[in-house]
Formats: sequence, structure tokens, C-alpha cells
Amino acid sequence: MGIVTPFPAGAGQPRQVAFDRGELMRILDLYGRMVAAGHWRDYALDLGRDAAIFSAFRRATERPEFRVEKRPGLRNRQGMWALVGEAGQVIRRGHELGPVLAPVERRLMKLVEE
Repeated sequence: MGIVTPFPAGAGQPRQVAFDRGELMRILDLYGRMVAAGHWRDYALDLGRDAAIFSAFRRATERPEFRVEKRPGLRNRQGMWALVGEAGQVIRRGHELGPVLAPVERRLMKLVEE
């Protein structure tokens, strides 16, 4: 009863790409702060064979304002992380998640009056 047998994956089929716990926590932390600031209201996750995509929406009926894409196939080239804007332009690409999320985190900074 206690033995778990993994389902065999096909030889030619790539596995599903997903975010690990640390990556997802970092992205959801940013999402929560953007919701608290009133910028975002909804999100979507798309876990496919080639990429894992986190999309953040201002409203659920619009195109996503930002997409965070993880594409392991680009790991050795430009980096597997990409921040894509609403019109589909790549805003930032890199090997680490932190610097890729930096343009969105800058929106949260507020000027402090002396």
C-alpha cells in the first residue's frame, strides 16, 4: 500500500516546466505588494512544455500588464528568465530572477518627504 510508482514519461516527450517554491514565493510576494498598492487585481499561471508563465493583470478582462517567463531552453543563451510587457516587448532578460523583476519593483518605491 505504501509504495508509490512514478508514471513513466515518454522518451520523446518533454516534461512540464514549473516554478520551484522559492521562485514562486518571490513572484507572489511582488504580486501581493502590487495588489496592496492598487496596481494589479488578478493573475494567471500557464505551465507548459517549453515555459512556465506568470501573468499579472490590472483587470481580468485585459491583456496582462507583465508576464514573468521561465524558459529553461534559453538557460545557456540569454538566460531563462524574461519580463515581457503588455505589448509583447521583452523588458528584461537574464539568468537570475531578482534583476529581471527589478523594473516592476521600482514602481513600488515612493518618494519620502523630509
